[in-house]
Amino acid sequence: MADLFAEQHRVNRERALPLAVRMRPRTLDEFAGQEHFVGPDKLLRRMLQADRLSSAVFYGPPGTGKTTLAHVIARMTRAHFDEVNAAAVGVKEIREILSGARDRLETSERRSVLFVDELHRFNRGQQDVLLGDVENGVVILIAATTENPFFAVNTPLLSRSQVFRFEPLSIDDILKLMQRALSDTERGLGTLRAELSQEALEHIATICDGDARRALAALEVAVLSQVDRVGKGEPVIVDLEVAAESIQQKSIRYDATGDEHYDAASALIKSIRGSDPDAAVYWLARMLEAGEDPRFCARRIVIAAAEDVGNADPMALVLAQAAADATHFVGLPECQLPLAQAVIYLACAPKSNAATLAIGAAREEVRSGRTLPVPKHLRDAHYRGAGELGHGEGYEYPHDAEGGMVAQDYLGVDRTFYHPTDRGHEVAMAAHLERFKALRRTTQPRGNA
Repeated sequence: MADLFAEQHRVNRERALPLAVRMRPRTLDEFAGQEHFVGPDKLLRRMLQADRLSSAVFYGPPGTGKTTLAHVIARMTRAHFDEVNAAAVGVKEIREILSGARDRLETSERRSVLFVDELHRFNRGQQDVLLGDVENGVVILIAATTENPFFAVNTPLLSRSQVFRFEPLSIDDILKLMQRALSDTERGLGTLRAELSQEALEHIATICDGDARRALAALEVAVLSQVDRVGKGEPVIVDLEVAAESIQQKSIRYDATGDEHYDAASALIKSIRGSDPDAAVYWLARMLEAGEDPRFCARRIVIAAAEDVGNADPMALVLAQAAADATHFVGLPECQLPLAQAVIYLACAPKSNAATLAIGAAREEVRSGRTLPVPKHLRDAHYRGAGELGHGEGYEYPHDAEGGMVAQDYLGVDRTFYHPTDRGHEVAMAAHLERFKALRRTTQPRGNA
């Protein structure tokens, strides 16, 4: 009788599990996505098939299979398998698991695998508890994290682990998972005879944004919400409208202090630099829709105007600063308009990083070269006694010269930091510099250094 009750309890628990949990792949062949390391002849598949697993860090966004793959590994490996969530355990529990792993290795030569979900929730001290046994091969660590491990995981622990980057699942991968769930009569929705239109399936696969868990959750809601509307034994029909209601608004994956923040900002700047206004305005929209502070976007746009457009189009910085001021003045949602205007203008403007290179070269000269004294004729002469020191003596006022240009010595040494390009307004600036150099060549330099 006790066994009967236990079995009934197990069945009840399994029925209560969400579809995404029930449909977790049990083998590598059922696993969807991540072909770059679990595909045929790829690294992780070869390691598992040979049962030569080493410590690994699974890194990627939610719903891409990190925990699922750990469960597949648990089924495949001959090692003992322990699973913990870093948010729910402390050092004491970890020490007990490691002690058991040492005993198991010494008494039976059986190795142990420890799967730590959400490893980034362990602080540095907690992570250090794992280090010795991981290094000595007492335990094989498999850690899952949504945070960049190169920032969230201790360097010594990371150096002893193979990092596997999980990417969002493709639309085709998501469609295959949903079709499998619809046809599976044991763990899925197969007994309900559900039929989804292609438009409904594609809508869910698109809006879930590569998150299998979210797609299967929406599929389950869509099907179960229609069960009561049809007669017993009748097929369940789900159209695009029902599918859209089941997944609602797209959830944009974005961490304002993590990788998504910096990667999106990098994509925005590089799209501007690459002269692609469509890509640039998309990344701006992505950041704003995800809740990014528009003032951060404005700062990056101002920097791009000076760094990548520069003097090829001096109006770029003017427009970028105007967009930044407007952002402070009007805020969202209206500030998206001047920000978009500035982004598109910068992307379409001629490009020059000559000013960026010039200040970099000049600062390097200041840091590593001899500190140059200010030439005496350029020194401040507006105080009593300056004349006795020779300050300002021999200086020629350019506005009094023909053409407003005097080829006197302004640095004391011969250095060239600024090399204008042949693009945009810098063409005129280059011509101006040629006139200055020609004048210097034909005029005796004035003043003493």
